Amino acid sequence: MKKIFYSFAILSLLFTSCNTMEDIYSEIDAVETVISGEATITLTDADYDDLGLNYGNFSSTDDAKADLPAFLTNKFPAWGAESLAAVTFKLYAPKSTEKSLEVYTVSSDDYADNGHNYGNFSKYSHITDFLDIKYPNAANRLLVSLTYKYYSGSVSTLNNGFLFVNGAWEMAAGITDDEYTAMGEGYSNFSSEDEAIAKVSVFLVEKFKYSGKMAGDIEAIMYKLYTGGSVKSFLANFIYDGASWAEYNNVMNETIKFGHDGATWVPDNTIKYTLTGADYTLVGNGNYGNFDVRNGKDEAEESVRLDKVNTILLNNFPNDLEGQKYIVTYNIYNGAAGVQSLSVVKTDGVYVKQ
Repeated sequence: MKKIFYSFAILSLLFTSCNTMEDIYSEIDAVETVISGEATITLTDADYDDLGLNYGNFSSTDDAKADLPAFLTNKFPAWGAESLAAVTFKLYAPKSTEKSLEVYTVSSDDYADNGHNYGNFSKYSHITDFLDIKYPNAANRLLVSLTYKYYSGSVSTLNNGFLFVNGAWEMAAGITDDEYTAMGEGYSNFSSEDEAIAKVSVFLVEKFKYSGKMAGDIEAIMYKLYTGGSVKSFLANFIYDGASWAEYNNVMNETIKFGHDGATWVPDNTIKYTLTGADYTLVGNGNYGNFDVRNGKDEAEESVRLDKVNTILLNNFPNDLEGQKYIVTYNIYNGAAGVQSLSVVKTDGVYVKQ
């Protein structure tokens, strides 16, 4: 009889234990774990297919901002609040080319009639003012191959292109006789379009060597081509990738940063920044390299930490624009070493807590 009683007791204990463990597992499952991540990605051909973009690019940045949040959710399903992703994609951004062409050399009378008594232009506005007078009803995308005299320390004779786009003139740098010679041409023109594109791409590396051009810069160049028994002017756009120039095919790379707000991805310019030893020294915390957040201590109040974060960010990044966001991570001491973060946004010249 005792054996039956003991067996029943043990069995009851087992059932009780199982129920307890199920409760524990249920509680664990009920706890939502938020994972924060950071990624830098460039869309691939397969990504564009997944997004339903048959041409492998976005037609506008607004389209990218609308479509990429769902893409990021699928790509990083476990990521939540404070996650960041910088997405580089192809953007269709066509540059206008010439629709019609005028070739004109500014005469002595032109200079005199427009008040240029020295027989030359000396400001860019002098040229565009003259073009407005010369072509008062210019068609959109009219290209003028203009030869003129220009004073900049000395007088030079220049030939540049001026493209009329949406009511304004845009200059396309021309190629001088000496530059054609440097590119191996016996005459001041090219004999084929392919030759022009190939040689100008190499020529621009040297031409803009010290100009401070940045990756993504686009330069319009007017060149002369011998075709159909005569010399004609043409316009081509070239894009810089940071090291070399290539013909611009109306598609450029664009990068948008997204941040996860806890519910979805939204376009965001947030930068994650971790304070350095120099930062702590700047605000008087160099000895221990942390903020002391114990009750009654210097940085116990968050407002004090915010003031010091302001000092650091304004010192390190003085050119940040309004609306720039940071998640600043810093060391703390609360009886033990730890790490905390503070999310801020630049508003009216100072950083405020988000």
